[in-house]
Amino acid sequence: MANIIDTATNNGSFTTLVAAIQAAGLVDTLKGPGPFTVFAPTDEAFKKLPAGTVDALLKDIPKLKKILTYHVVSGKVLAADVAKLKTATTVEGSDVKIDASNGVKINDAKVATADVAADNGVIHVIDTVLIPA
Repeated sequence: MANIIDTATNNGSFTTLVAAIQAAGLVDTLKGPGPFTVFAPTDEAFKKLPAGTVDALLKDIPKLKKILTYHVVSGKVLAADVAKLKTATTVEGSDVKIDASNGVKINDAKVATADVAADNGVIHVIDTVLIPA
């Protein structure tokens, strides 16, 4: 198995996410022991953001870091456990809403693929970038 960063890189659907993590200086953290649960937006999810958003975030590292850490929950939370929760506190400090009534949604993002295993946690693939309030 590989850590969260290597797993995301090897998948090929997360080039924007991995580039953002690198720009924000979070690679070493997410390669660390964890465990972490990452709600990982695909490249397609980033494309849904308004034009210029990603470039602007890459120039505003504190804001980028805030958004990225809003996608991470401490601990390894598998889909079966996520589905039982109503909220989860992110590493950023605020909560995401969880709705498992029709598939699983994290705020307004649908979980497209759950339980992608990494040796220091788990990745849940989502179709929308989560933005903290």
